[in-house]
Amino acid sequence: MGVPLLDLAAQYKEIGDELNSAVLGILESGMFILGPAVAEFEKNAAEYCGTKYSIGVASGTDALVISLLACGIGKGDEVITTPFTFFASAEAISNIGAIPVFADIKPDTFNIDPVEIEKKVTSKTRGIMPVHLYGQCADNDAIKAIADKHNLMIVEDACQAIGSKYRRVKAGALGNAGAFSFFPTKNLGGAGDGGLITTNDEKICELSKKLRVHGSSKRYYHDTLGYNSRLDALQAAVLNVKLKYLDSWNENRRKNAAYYNQLLAGVEGVETPIETADRYHIYHQYTIRVKGKRNDVQAAFAENKIGHSIYYPLPIHLQTPYAYMGFGKGSFPVTEKAADEVISLPIYPELTESQMDEVVEVIKKVVG
Repeated sequence: MGVPLLDLAAQYKEIGDELNSAVLGILESGMFILGPAVAEFEKNAAEYCGTKYSIGVASGTDALVISLLACGIGKGDEVITTPFTFFASAEAISNIGAIPVFADIKPDTFNIDPVEIEKKVTSKTRGIMPVHLYGQCADNDAIKAIADKHNLMIVEDACQAIGSKYRRVKAGALGNAGAFSFFPTKNLGGAGDGGLITTNDEKICELSKKLRVHGSSKRYYHDTLGYNSRLDALQAAVLNVKLKYLDSWNENRRKNAAYYNQLLAGVEGVETPIETADRYHIYHQYTIRVKGKRNDVQAAFAENKIGHSIYYPLPIHLQTPYAYMGFGKGSFPVTEKAADEVISLPIYPELTESQMDEVVEVIKKVVG
């Protein structure tokens, strides 16, 4: 029968009438750029994340760029981040003229290792960008201790982690600023690109608002160079509908993860995800390690029409734009081992147990 990696049609089937009504309301209003729908979503999102402010922008990448700039990071500054993430994390740092400095990850959570962060701090370091990978928060207490010790800013890459928690504090409220993506495949996905910045700092909020509209706080008067990066009202309307369902969707993902864990327990050569006791994992991805036979599992998935993906097959330090840094194989061994072993399985909220049975049956036939 096959199982898709993601089934947005199933989600639409549940809430399609609400989405249609919300979108039609925007079309009828004629207000497409910022406006009441965006303001309402910003209010709701800030309340959800537990921050004083949120600022809607055009994408998760823009959220990272503007967050960095609003935190005072710029040309020549070093920002420590992980090489095991989507390319945009490092790209955002580079595109503002700052320098990404890579620190290896922890093998259990795949998140940046605070011990490795400490080793990379120099006199040029201005910030840390932890990535809450796959929907589980990075080790915030240890990261914050390093930031406080060296007077560094923390910009959370929470693009995969809306609703996740560290010691009951939600992603986006753990650092100086947080960046979210509403790419359609995310746990809270729009009908196109969209992003959000969260912060408790009024100055960061106000500067972010300027930067998203060409550096302007008053129409046609510009205080600084900025961007054209505004969250569309249509996207805000869609997100306002979906935000009401996010917690239940995340809970369904957690139930699905628990069922996978049960099915895969004791399967030789397969390691299931680790959720630490102080975190609330929202499973943007359910990512396993397959020792030695990942290519075989991929081939079997393809043959049986099982949706899957590898996040991420080539670490950022080995990508062409960062060749100038001179890193080779073995530079970040924990990251590189993960890149060779990880594979993500279908985990969306509407997934059924029979579909998960089908996925795991294929895995067991290959590795058993």
